[in-house]
Amino acid sequence: MIGLQRGTVELLPHQMIWEETAAKTIELLKSLLKDVAVDVQHVGSTAIRNICAKPIIDIAVGVNDLDSIKPCIGLLEENGIIFRKEDVKEQLLFVIGDFKKEFRTHHIHVVEWNSVAWNNYINFRDYLNSFPECAKEYDALKRKLAADFANNRGSYTAGKQELIDKLLKQAHLWRMKENS
Repeated sequence: MIGLQRGTVELLPHQMIWEETAAKTIELLKSLLKDVAVDVQHVGSTAIRNICAKPIIDIAVGVNDLDSIKPCIGLLEENGIIFRKEDVKEQLLFVIGDFKKEFRTHHIHVVEWNSVAWNNYINFRDYLNSFPECAKEYDALKRKLAADFANNRGSYTAGKQELIDKLLKQAHLWRMKENS
């Protein structure tokens, strides 16, 4: 299954269709954005094996400059990729889904390539895929929060932040060692 009602939380075990769908979406984004996209990656919990996730595909699009995506907004929207807003400072959010039903299947995060935001997306995914014990800790917290906040995505997301921050620090140190 892919997609979730806006504002709700439902977690599912990892599914191969998430990876297949992400690959198709990445291919589409690359064909539409051409040289504007430096890199396009599947990120978020659907990109981390062996943990549960909301069935919404997260994609990070790395660009040299956020303004470079603006001329592409019309083309993206013609292809069902709708610009929402700057959801986080220095990140532009696009979504795919059934908007009449408030149903989302994809969140596409446009950030500057090789920025802190870009590296956080990539490092978090790679770190949790490389360290299953850390992934299990994250998974356990997500399950607890999903049970407590099934209809309050804001509280669910806020409840994860402390652990995410801790794991991002670990991931950053790990990546530095990997690259040295």
